[in-house]
Amino acid sequence: MYQKILVPLDGSEMAECVLPHVEAIARGCNAESVQFVRTADPVPSPTGGEELAFGADTWKQIEAENRATASKYLEQLVARIKYDGVNLRSEVLRGRPADSIADYADKNGVDLIIIATHGRSGVSRWVLGSVADRVLRAACVPVMMVRSPGCAPGI
Repeated sequence: MYQKILVPLDGSEMAECVLPHVEAIARGCNAESVQFVRTADPVPSPTGGEELAFGADTWKQIEAENRATASKYLEQLVARIKYDGVNLRSEVLRGRPADSIADYADKNGVDLIIIATHGRSGVSRWVLGSVADRVLRAACVPVMMVRSPGCAPGI
């Protein structure tokens, strides 16, 4: 049923709480591939009359370092995970996380997205937002949301 599984991660241990679920579903469905992705947000440029604190070359260097950090994290993750018979891949996405994830799923024939949710509720959710919620609303494929450990029930 689920042959191509997409797993967005943010580099945190909390987000990695999805890994046992990913393994169970990948093995149980004899999945063809699991694609781990991390979004490297572009560095926002100043708007209006703000002064640049550094030049365009430095800007590009910061973005390159962000992508390299994301790539290294994913490579290390894939190296330590072994799902027999399942092709594990990784890719760094660029842009706003939820949009990038939904677009990637659409363009790559993903059957299922498995993503952690930090379990925020109330004001903190409103202020900080929820990438997982945005992915749920933007994606055209099933999305499995896994609550991270330590979340508390809330309104």
